[in-house]
Amino acid sequence: MIKIKTERELALMRESGRLTKNVLDLIGREIKAGMTTKDLDRIAYDYIKSCGATPSFLGYCGYPASICASIDETVVHGIPSDDVVIKNGQIVSIDVGVIYNGWQGDAARTFMVGDVSDEKKKLVKVTEECFFKAIEDLCDGSPIGNIGYAVQSHAESNGFSVVRALTGHGIGREMHEDPSVPNYGRRGTGIRLKKGMVIAIEPMINAGVYGVDFLSDGWSVVTKDRRPSAHYENTIAITDDGVEILTL
Repeated sequence: MIKIKTERELALMRESGRLTKNVLDLIGREIKAGMTTKDLDRIAYDYIKSCGATPSFLGYCGYPASICASIDETVVHGIPSDDVVIKNGQIVSIDVGVIYNGWQGDAARTFMVGDVSDEKKKLVKVTEECFFKAIEDLCDGSPIGNIGYAVQSHAESNGFSVVRALTGHGIGREMHEDPSVPNYGRRGTGIRLKKGMVIAIEPMINAGVYGVDFLSDGWSVVTKDRRPSAHYENTIAITDDGVEILTL
């Protein structure tokens, strides 16, 4: 069931969204070669707790950390570890969720560490662009298929592919609510967005094929051809005449 948020509820979600953004900004300032992905997880956990908030991911379906830290060919859900050292030239996708006053925020960014290849630079840039293409003409009454169409069109026109096995989602008091928000599809199809809906739009774009493998750790998702992938996500609210980005 799709849950429409009231103005009061949206005000509360702005606060969880602001804290979510702050975590990613902090990681963006701190991330460097030589750190471990667990170092980044500790930074996120400490900041979230210092704000009187709760890491959404920690303990979610048994997930053991506060962030997902996915390097190069890992699309999403990479588990932070003291054994995983970040290297020059890698791209690191950080996904984080924050619960504040009972409401969720969810966002992701892909960071470039040191001297990255031209392909990776383009991939990160295009993935972010895919998000903004997706929200360009969204408003009350837009078909949800317009989101996937915009993401897919922009990614494929730049020579990349769109992950199909994973989607964006509704969000509110729960991390994952209805509806699912695919990053591919046809314009004019699907349910109509309504004012007060809050969704997480999260392009996951691969340099190579769109297929993925789910690893035996139960979480990590990697590209089937082991080429790089990038991730960019924001939580947005649908308004009368557009969208409000709650995590930017």
